[in-house]
Amino acid sequence: MLKSVPGIKGVLVLFFIPFLMFSQSPAPGMKMKGNYGGVLSVGGRSVLSTFNDGKWGDMGQGAGGQFMLQFSDHVNTAWFFDYISTGIGNYANRTDYHIGWSVMYYFTPSNAEKTPKWQPYVLAGHCFDYSNLRDNSDDRNFDERWSSAVQGGLGTHYNFTSRFDAALQGQYMVHLGNDIETEYENNEVSFIQKGGINLEGHILITLSFNYKIADLW
Repeated sequence: MLKSVPGIKGVLVLFFIPFLMFSQSPAPGMKMKGNYGGVLSVGGRSVLSTFNDGKWGDMGQGAGGQFMLQFSDHVNTAWFFDYISTGIGNYANRTDYHIGWSVMYYFTPSNAEKTPKWQPYVLAGHCFDYSNLRDNSDDRNFDERWSSAVQGGLGTHYNFTSRFDAALQGQYMVHLGNDIETEYENNEVSFIQKGGINLEGHILITLSFNYKIADLW
């Protein structure tokens, strides 16, 4: 299953390197300045996506990176980039690039004295998306589009230490842009881009590993 995304196995291996290094105890060097406002984290993420009119059989897989900048004990922000590859039957492929941001509100916040093991949150945000649909048998046969999306959902952190965590989240993204339909007939693939504005929704599930590197204020 993971073979459809180039390099994703290597990315997943990289996710676990920080875990092996830092799961035993917090790394030295970062002092908290009273609360979690100003804490900067970096991380990598793996992604599952349902596009193609919500057909679960055409599940998109991908990877990405993010950094998080926290504004208070309750409020955090994530700034992310995702690469997602989705098969369209056995005759075409769709590649999506997300770049965007989310705001997370924690129900059980961290503070300078105590970091809870579980931190559930709600999230909302926005992203831009570039999509490329391409014929598997002919690289010259393709179509593309840009779109904008809003997203919302739920997630939780699991804090291995005060500085290293894993986060699992599910969100629904609604993209606003031109619609591209794929047709396959007589062993030929056709991409039809329709005029006007179309709403396209999908579920995005991400698993990320994050490490706090600085307290900026």
